[in-house]
Amino acid sequence: MTKCTVIIPYYQREPGILARALTSVFAQTHSDFDVIVVDDASPSPAEDDLQMFSLAERARIAVIKQPNAGPGGARNMGLDHIGADSAYAAFLDSDDEWAPNHLKNAVGALSLFDADCYWASIKGGAEFYYHFGVADLADVTEVVRLGDNPPIVEIPELAATMLKNWSFLHLSCMVIGPALFRQMRFDASLRLAAEDVLFFYDCVRNARRVVLSEGIGAVRGEGINIFHGMGSDSPLFLKQQFNTWVALDRLQSRFPHRPDEKASIEAYKQTARNQALWGQARLVRARKAPQLRQLAQWAWRDPKLLRSAVGLAVSKMSK
Repeated sequence: MTKCTVIIPYYQREPGILARALTSVFAQTHSDFDVIVVDDASPSPAEDDLQMFSLAERARIAVIKQPNAGPGGARNMGLDHIGADSAYAAFLDSDDEWAPNHLKNAVGALSLFDADCYWASIKGGAEFYYHFGVADLADVTEVVRLGDNPPIVEIPELAATMLKNWSFLHLSCMVIGPALFRQMRFDASLRLAAEDVLFFYDCVRNARRVVLSEGIGAVRGEGINIFHGMGSDSPLFLKQQFNTWVALDRLQSRFPHRPDEKASIEAYKQTARNQALWGQARLVRARKAPQLRQLAQWAWRDPKLLRSAVGLAVSKMSK
């Protein structure tokens, strides 16, 4: 059985973006799939983007409408509705596009190497400069080559590698088997940031085996992207950074970690603290009131935030 269920969380303001993503799905060389589009109370309804497809194609698309729950909640809804005849779940953001062989390569690698989890590389424009390809991992960690066409590899220290820098991972390039899609779920409360990172790590630590492709599986689009479209002057920026810290804190508590892994997690948590405090400092310089209540809520859970604030203040005074 090689049927894939494609899960697309959908929230866009402009028509046509979802149609572009679905066009790339129907262009797949692996044709055994169905599609679940979760309309997360999108301003532009999902049905408007389905009109260009044939009746046969539309019959393969299930649209589920729900009150707005954020990307994690929408993906969970899709996971909850995967049919019993599906062998794999593949994620695609509504503003991204797949390469034609993405599903074929994923299904082939997962079945051949008896793996539960697969990622391909993603490419995008200048806005997504921080993403890098799976092939670049050879510069920073041990890579075991499993196949050349397509280029499939395995990373023995994958969990530790992603804790140092997870920018080679993207949901639109991720395909998982039933051992994961029946059990793993996104933390929907982290709707502003990092729910994908926590899900990635849960899957990596619970999978029997993870394989990756150095080839391109998806192309990053330019629809609504909450995390990277928000400036530090936004009232939601502080909450966004707090969400990142919470995700990292939960990640840290769920599994035992080696000292180097703990250091990587703590470095990312400190980055979230610093980003939050710098954002608040910019508000003060702009003669806007800092978000003291949210800062206090964070500090109650994380006393290191206060030490970071003191350190930032001392650094400013010394300069």
